[in-house]
Amino acid sequence: MAVLGRQAILRAIDNGAISITPFIPEHVGPASVDLTLASSFRVFRKVHEIVDVNEHTDYRAFTDKVDIAEGEHILMMPGETILGITEERLRLGPGLCGWLEGRSRFARLGLMVHISAPFMGPGIDSQQVLEMSNFGPAPLAVHPGTAICQFIFQTLDGEENYQGRFAGQNQSSF
Repeated sequence: MAVLGRQAILRAIDNGAISITPFIPEHVGPASVDLTLASSFRVFRKVHEIVDVNEHTDYRAFTDKVDIAEGEHILMMPGETILGITEERLRLGPGLCGWLEGRSRFARLGLMVHISAPFMGPGIDSQQVLEMSNFGPAPLAVHPGTAICQFIFQTLDGEENYQGRFAGQNQSSF
């Protein structure tokens, strides 16, 4: 298993093994592709009951969907967690998998872009939900359209397809 470099990523896009929609060629780096933040977010409501964490718990029961107008931002207070989603829909062929990671330029401000579950399995075909938290001391203005995270592609030994709970997620189902 190997991490794909820039030329291998571009070849995989050309031959259809990777699909990124919309695709911004300038976002392809030496070993990853930057993904941008869409304008839809899910903000957690203040709840006073205990949230039972199990396989059937649905985050949508505790969040409100918020759409940010063009040119505006969402404000994240210190200690606050929100959900964002990438603008790009990412599809991986059966021989590829990868890792969704934050970018250090934002981590240095206290913004964790993707708290958990960074691994994306082969065959995914979805926009990626981001569990974003402000661990810094100051409020952060987060803007849709920002290249907020990066995806690192890796070859897979074998050919499998992800068919899990969040297969096919997008802005309307998020």
